[in-house]
Amino acid sequence: MAAAAVGFPAVPAQAATPCRDVAFPVTHLGLPQTMYGKLCQPADAKAVQVLVPGASYNSAYWDIEVTPEIRSFRQAMNKAGYATLTLDRLGSGRSTRPLSATLTSFTQANVVHQVIQAVRAGKGVPKFDKVVLGGHSVGSAISVIEAGTYKDVDAVLVTGMMHSVNALGSLPVLASLAPANLDPKFLGKILDPGYLTTRPGLRFSDFHKPGAQAPGVAEHDERTKDVFAPGEFVDTLLLGAILPYSRKIDVPVLLVMGNDPAFCGFLAADCSSAASLLRHESPNYSPAAKLKTYLVGDYGHSINYAPGAPKYHEAVIRWADAAVGR
Repeated sequence: MAAAAVGFPAVPAQAATPCRDVAFPVTHLGLPQTMYGKLCQPADAKAVQVLVPGASYNSAYWDIEVTPEIRSFRQAMNKAGYATLTLDRLGSGRSTRPLSATLTSFTQANVVHQVIQAVRAGKGVPKFDKVVLGGHSVGSAISVIEAGTYKDVDAVLVTGMMHSVNALGSLPVLASLAPANLDPKFLGKILDPGYLTTRPGLRFSDFHKPGAQAPGVAEHDERTKDVFAPGEFVDTLLLGAILPYSRKIDVPVLLVMGNDPAFCGFLAADCSSAASLLRHESPNYSPAAKLKTYLVGDYGHSINYAPGAPKYHEAVIRWADAAVGR
């Protein structure tokens, strides 16, 4: 789906969408845990988007407070009539924090599956019959595993992850990681030395370049950064480079990428256009996925922060309308 060729419907203005916090009781390796979510539901919404953030992010990634009319994915979907459920992965945000060694993208996918089952059954939230599962980066790996394993969602949004890894482009991110218990933001709050985060001051270079600096963006990303377990990261790399779990998905998929140094470039993917993304990724998905692609060409990994995010949001709305309807 080439970016220049997409037309989008106008979205009517409406009052702010009511939101509430939800604590989902789940089990992780047989032990009780709680997964936090924020449910925002426009009146009469029939479909919900369950959104999983990436490593070192939490649910705030989907509801950015810097010029939210541009960067809040959550607000854009709500204005279009979709309910949103933004999650904190286990170990991050307001979700409970098990031993880091027990967390992988596969174990996280099982927990997200439990949340989706609660959403389908109306346990703790209104019952939704249509569920779009969306992820970013590690959250995309979790979403791919969940959708391919449990087959309980109606469509999948994959952002910030492809079946290629640019080793050279990934090195700066890997070099920026450090134990979260040594970071001033988490000092005294996290004792498990296995949890990781990014060292202070490096998030813009890690996740936003080649995007241009915008007022407040780097500060917001630093302020809302979170932690992750190494197993989540390793699984994401394996899914990207070795295990095409995405072939198990049998519902529509939209892939959205930036000009991401971790996945694009020499010996990796050609991220010059939506068409080149489609050529690269189509072999990794089944025909049933009806893969569509969209490129945020002027930004890096964390595309929700892009100044051109509204066009990406509109592309998601158009795709979701066709895939599941509102």
